[in-house]
Amino acid sequence: MNVSSKNLSFVAIMTALCVGSNYALIGVPNVKFMDLFVFVSGYLAGSLSGVAVGFLTWLVYGTLNPYGFDLPTFLTTSIGETIYGVAGGLMARSGLRLSSSSSATLMGRSYWGTSLKLGMLGFLLTFVYDLFTNVVTGIVFGIPLILWIIQGVPYTVAHEVSNFFFFLAGGNVLINAIRRIMCKGGES
Repeated sequence: MNVSSKNLSFVAIMTALCVGSNYALIGVPNVKFMDLFVFVSGYLAGSLSGVAVGFLTWLVYGTLNPYGFDLPTFLTTSIGETIYGVAGGLMARSGLRLSSSSSATLMGRSYWGTSLKLGMLGFLLTFVYDLFTNVVTGIVFGIPLILWIIQGVPYTVAHEVSNFFFFLAGGNVLINAIRRIMCKGGES
């Protein structure tokens, strides 16, 4: 496997962005930019890089967390977070092309159509992530699943709705902005 220093740098920067933004939003439960950043990492650098960003983020954030450390929760969230990176890589490979966010296309149907697809994808991925982490956590701690899922509804809704809007408003723009920066970085 050939891993370039540019790719390693990208993974390190995106991981730092995830961790920093998580700590910045520590007081807002289940509302984080991390999932979008992991997806963008996978989209721009491939699924493996996205998986690395997701896992490394939880390695830091899950270990040095003001809410405490719990090994089963750490493992579940670390594994669950990787779905965003895998999905990003698969979306890029499947041909989901993003519209440029320039002023000429910002109001165009293509831009908003793609943004809406990203928003729905963010919502769906978050639903899968929340279901996976809630089921595993409920089983590990011996809590009846229906009770565990019901008590988590406010957090789940906050997570899924916020990710819908983060992916909708930020996915297209962030991917295009980072892509431009990466291209300019190669020109020096």
